[in-house]
Amino acid sequence: MSEDRVYAEVEVRERLTGELGAWRWADGAVRREYVTTDWKSALMVANAIGFLAEAAFHHPELEIAWGRVTVTLSTHSAGGVTDKDLELAQRIERLVAWNPALNGGALEGPPDDPRWRILKPDA
Repeated sequence: MSEDRVYAEVEVRERLTGELGAWRWADGAVRREYVTTDWKSALMVANAIGFLAEAAFHHPELEIAWGRVTVTLSTHSAGGVTDKDLELAQRIERLVAWNPALNGGALEGPPDDPRWRILKPDA
């Protein structure tokens, strides 16, 4: 297995734009807080992230609380943020932010009613 390149803070900050614009550099890692509507939604988000992490065999730190899930990614064996972290962050972002109603097609997504939301609108 090849050695992972660790990015400098300035390089990480440059990459946290666009799709990863809600992710932040924090203490040698990249971090994102997803604000959910309730406990059930927080668990669903955490489980979805857990599936991706296990499939990637790259495991984030997750903090789960009522109404929020905080994800922290760094490659511990390399001592910082690597391509593994940034790629997993992209996959997490795509999965958690997915809204079939915006894509057209047969899948409509939940009704436009706060009772069915998973993430809060500003999240």
